[in-house]
Amino acid sequence: MTDHADPHDVRAFFAARAADWDDRFPDDAPAYAAAIAEMDLHRGDRVLDAGCGTGRALPALREAVGSHGTVLGADLTPEMLRAAVGAGRDGSAGLMLADVTRLPLRDACLDAVFGAGLISHLPDPAGGLAELARTVRPGGRLALFHPVGRAALAARKGRALTPDDLRAEPNLRPLLGGSGWDLVRYVDEDSRYLALAVRRG
Repeated sequence: MTDHADPHDVRAFFAARAADWDDRFPDDAPAYAAAIAEMDLHRGDRVLDAGCGTGRALPALREAVGSHGTVLGADLTPEMLRAAVGAGRDGSAGLMLADVTRLPLRDACLDAVFGAGLISHLPDPAGGLAELARTVRPGGRLALFHPVGRAALAARKGRALTPDDLRAEPNLRPLLGGSGWDLVRYVDEDSRYLALAVRRG
């Protein structure tokens, strides 16, 4: 998949891979949990996993916000949500079939958003990030995560890193800034990618 992906192509891409998605990445759970720990979530918080896929982040998000918190998982692909249910992850969150660029949520109703591998699948990254900002209260958090860094991911796919990569800090910082977020932490290592941002108030 490439930047500025068409939603129908995104759905088709993930639908074909949903059944064995977790089998392809069996060792990612600790990386997800570590990234979520850095979001500074609190008991009772309301958090969305945007583009949740098979729900690998949902148990760690539930652990972070506790039984009185709210965890939602939104994904565009029914097959991915069915895989999440099959894995029992619907016990950690409410799942909804939804386009994260048009969320059926009230303004400022969330404390945080987690998005794994999300930005490269948004047809309009600026608009998608602005929609996430709409749903998050001022001071709330956004985590953009991937369990490997940009260079390692490019090498895995046999590609070279390019200067126009949206996930590169010089590109991501103004993109977030124009969408209502301030980038406060950026990590791009072989073992993980994590960009943390705060919703402007």
